[in-house]
Amino acid sequence: MELLKMLGLGQRMDNKPNQLSGGEQQRVAVARALINNPDIVFADEPTGNLDSANANELHQLFLDLRNKFNQTFLIVTHNEELAKLGDRILYMKDGRILDAG
Repeated sequence: MELLKMLGLGQRMDNKPNQLSGGEQQRVAVARALINNPDIVFADEPTGNLDSANANELHQLFLDLRNKFNQTFLIVTHNEELAKLGDRILYMKDGRILDAG
């Protein structure tokens, strides 16, 4: 419950998934990923189905959580804006690393 409150979902704990917006559903997924305090969180296209406002909010959330919990986020994305927020970017094509920029 504490994690959901921190993610801005405290008032939505009793709602069913179909009663949540896309952004809220993504934050629930983030809470589920963080609940056992993993050293690394893997996210595959985490903002692919979100509008730009919710995507930007989720980008900032990843940065805040990284700093607060000292966790690593490995994010696979085609979104250059999200990729540029990372500490390290790896470019891949056909399953091979092209550039470790």
